[in-house]
Amino acid sequence: MTEAIRVVLADDQHLVRSAFAILIAATPHMEVVGEAANGREAVELARTARADLVVMDIRMPELDGIEATRQIAADEDLAGVKVLVLTTYDTDEHIIDALRAGASGFLVKDTKPRDLLDAIRTVAAGEALLSPGPTARLLERVVRTHPGIAPVQDRPEVLSALSPREREVLTLVARGLNNTEIAEALVLSPLTAKTHVSRIMGKLGARDRAQLVVLAYESGLITPGESDHARRTAHGA
Repeated sequence: MTEAIRVVLADDQHLVRSAFAILIAATPHMEVVGEAANGREAVELARTARADLVVMDIRMPELDGIEATRQIAADEDLAGVKVLVLTTYDTDEHIIDALRAGASGFLVKDTKPRDLLDAIRTVAAGEALLSPGPTARLLERVVRTHPGIAPVQDRPEVLSALSPREREVLTLVARGLNNTEIAEALVLSPLTAKTHVSRIMGKLGARDRAQLVVLAYESGLITPGESDHARRTAHGA
């Protein structure tokens, strides 16, 4: 029997929490184990309710979603707890801070119910939200408007730990390719590609692929416009 995904909902709007709670309660293999009206409550519930995942609004009183995410990610006892952040707009620059803090992906609040449920399953399984494509497009916009976001010359240590092959793999991750596509592009087995990605995460201290995308942009390994082009090429478009 598959264990239910234990979800904490963190949003200062009661109606939003209620709507999500009804949706999740009606879905097999998912359950809401707590609701938080601010980030401080979210962190506490992540600990006490044995949550697998926190659906986290960014803008909340007392403790915002970014700091709450950071505290969850920094707590060794909560190493298995994933965070899926919510925002009103997919252009919200605060999403970048949330991903840096340890979130595994993001959704806009007006997303379709099926997409929310799929996102919860994906993130709870230990993957970044979908492919990094949506995250990459957001990063591209931020890089274009803030070209000094964190240039490679200011963070040379980001890539120094990686081998040339690992840099190749990281580039493809940031361009939105999954493990199978990376394996095909580099003529590797899918297992070898997966192993490379896991080692890169370990070396860079990243929790998941979403954070790898952020690091690839911040280090200058990939530049705006590359990910969509590479994604189209990989699919023969």
